[in-house]
Amino acid sequence: MNYRHAYHAGNIGDVLKHAVLARLIKYFQRKEKGFRIIDTHAGIGRYDLMSEETQKTGEWQQGIGKVLASDIPESVSELLAPWLDVVRGENGDSTLKTYPGSPLLARRMLRKQDRLTLTELHPADFETLSNLFAGDHQVKTIHLDGWLALGSFLPPKEKRGLVLIDPAFEKTSEFGDMTTAVIKSWRKWQTGTFALWYPMKDARAISRMHKDFEEAGLRDILALELNAGKSGPDTRMLGSGMTMVNPPFTLSSEMNVVLPWLCETVRQGPGADWNVHQIVGE
Repeated sequence: MNYRHAYHAGNIGDVLKHAVLARLIKYFQRKEKGFRIIDTHAGIGRYDLMSEETQKTGEWQQGIGKVLASDIPESVSELLAPWLDVVRGENGDSTLKTYPGSPLLARRMLRKQDRLTLTELHPADFETLSNLFAGDHQVKTIHLDGWLALGSFLPPKEKRGLVLIDPAFEKTSEFGDMTTAVIKSWRKWQTGTFALWYPMKDARAISRMHKDFEEAGLRDILALELNAGKSGPDTRMLGSGMTMVNPPFTLSSEMNVVLPWLCETVRQGPGADWNVHQIVGE
């Protein structure tokens, strides 16, 4: 599977990833002290939904397009507001033409004492990303393999923060690479929050990753799933998951409110479901 961000901006995977990312940021901002976000596979930061890449797939229409076109219940709207306010802010009063990726979503939510580190390996994507944040003293952009970044930048000097990991899943080794990197990173920074995104196409690989985490001694692991339909190794992606190490204690209850509504909103057929599951306790 090739999951280069430009082709999938605003899709059902981004719906889950960015709803969760915004809640993580809001939680860290409960304290006045600054924190750092490290995004290991940052992409270009902002996506033109009218571009050739996004028009080729049109996936955003089944994701953020459906979310913004729906009547959102008050309880859900309050939790999604930090994410959706940024999306609406990027588009002004016009129709949806631009989608903020994880880097831009995070940047729009930062306070003056918070910091953002972005790494991207793809040369053209890094150039676009770097230009987007040129001159921004709160954002550091680095042309580097995301897995190497985890070895170089942890723990951050702020001692508080989170790592977002959402690789392209272009290689069959990606789950193994992610598992190894997170275990090594956790050993360096056991109080950090790690948020891992992945497509729901290989249940055995996901289960193996969770088992490896537990056997390595990681604690407090929460898994989230959002499926618009049933997907598998030979189908297009209809769902995605996120595994959190050291999630905020509030996240599970928040996602039990948000995910049922999102599931019905982005539903595309049989197999649509959602899940909030504690893999390992504290």
